Amino acid sequence: MMVLSGNPAVRLGTLTATVLLLLLGAGAAAWSQSAPPAAGLQEPQAVPPPSTPTPSAPPAGEDNPGLINRMGKLFDKLPSILPPIKSPSETMNDLSRLATPSTMVSGRVACPVSSNGAPDCKQAADQLCRGKGYKEGKSLNADSAEKCSAKVLIPGRQRKPDDCRTDTFVTSALCQN
Repeated sequence: MMVLSGNPAVRLGTLTATVLLLLLGAGAAAWSQSAPPAAGLQEPQAVPPPSTPTPSAPPAGEDNPGLINRMGKLFDKLPSILPPIKSPSETMNDLSRLATPSTMVSGRVACPVSSNGAPDCKQAADQLCRGKGYKEGKSLNADSAEKCSAKVLIPGRQRKPDDCRTDTFVTSALCQN
């Protein structure tokens, strides 16, 4: 059957009707078929009950591997997976502990060069914070400058790779007690 209507409601209605007819037709074919009574003096024969017992529903204690059962097990385990919910006062206490002892300071401390050649600005931030009376710090802002020897200023001299170096400085840090 072909539906040529552009209206989705008509197409859905036709599809629904077709599915219903198919289901009713399949249901009618599934009814037990007995021979029609013959015209005459013949008595109907008694049909013995089926010898196989009908399967009963599984007991409640047995594991049912269906999708709904699996989802139910997942929801049973869910509270143990999730962390406990904190009260608003506990959350505020945690946040205040994180935010209270921090202070931003400004200054200029050179970052020493580490063993791999990169600047170690954590050590410079700690030094900047200790100079302001705090225990340790974290670098917030850094600045770099190229420092060259006086040989670079000689006219006509070729510049060599070791004539200049880049120095990095921490200019602001977040300090904590």
